[in-house]
Amino acid sequence: MALSLEPLFPLALGRVQLALDPLDLALLMQAVLELRGEAEGNPLEGCAWTGDINGVWQVHRLQAFAAISQAVQQHAWAYLQGLGFDPTQVALHIQRAWPVVSEPGQVVGRHHHPNAHLSAIVYLNGDGTGRSGCLRLFPPRQVNELVPGLAVGHGGPIDGDSDAGQCWNAPWLDLAPRAGLLLLFPASTDHAVTANEDPDDVRLSLAFDLALSAPLAEGEHAPPEYLAPHPAQWSDLPVP
Repeated sequence: MALSLEPLFPLALGRVQLALDPLDLALLMQAVLELRGEAEGNPLEGCAWTGDINGVWQVHRLQAFAAISQAVQQHAWAYLQGLGFDPTQVALHIQRAWPVVSEPGQVVGRHHHPNAHLSAIVYLNGDGTGRSGCLRLFPPRQVNELVPGLAVGHGGPIDGDSDAGQCWNAPWLDLAPRAGLLLLFPASTDHAVTANEDPDDVRLSLAFDLALSAPLAEGEHAPPEYLAPHPAQWSDLPVP
C-alpha cells in the first residue's frame, strides 16, 4: 500500500474579497495619503511608511474608515467562530489600526505583534500579481525539515521548488495584494512585506491589531482565568 502524508495542526489564514465600490476605495486611498502627508517612509531606510509609529494608529475611530473597520470586525468574528470560539464567551477589541504606504523599493521587515491576538490587513489597491510587494507569512517552526536548517535552501537536499517541498517545507508563503482583499491571521505569526517592485505604483493598505478578552463580568460571575478581564474593568494605577 502507498504511503500517505496527512497535514496536521494547520495555521488558520482568513481570506475574503470585499465587494468595495471603486469610489469608496478611491476615497480611502486619498484619506490614507492625506494622513501620511509629506513623509516618505519610516526612519529605517527602505522601509514603508507605517502609521503605527508615526502617530496615526487609530484610524478605526475616524469617520472615513468607519465602514471598512466595521467589515473587519464582522469578518474577525467569523474567523473566531471558524476556529471554534463561542462568541458569547469572549469580547473582541480593536487595539489599534493604521495605514501602510509602500513606495517603489520599500519593504516591511519581518516582525509579529505580541501585543495583540489577531492581525488583519485590508488592501486598498493591487492587481493580484504581487509586483507591488507581497505579504510574506513565516511558519513558527519548520516541523518537517527533520534536520534543522535544511528547509532554508542554499543547496541543501530539500527541493524547495518541488510540490512536496512547497507543501511540507516551504520557508514562507507569499500572498499578493488585491484591492479589497482582507486577510486575518494569528498576531503571533511572523510576517513581512516584500519590496514594491512596481515603479509606477504605491501600495496602500490598512492594518488592524485585535485582542480578545472576557466579556464584561456581571454580579458575582468572575471572568475565567485564561482570559484577561474586559478592559473596562481594569484599574489604572497612578504613577507614584
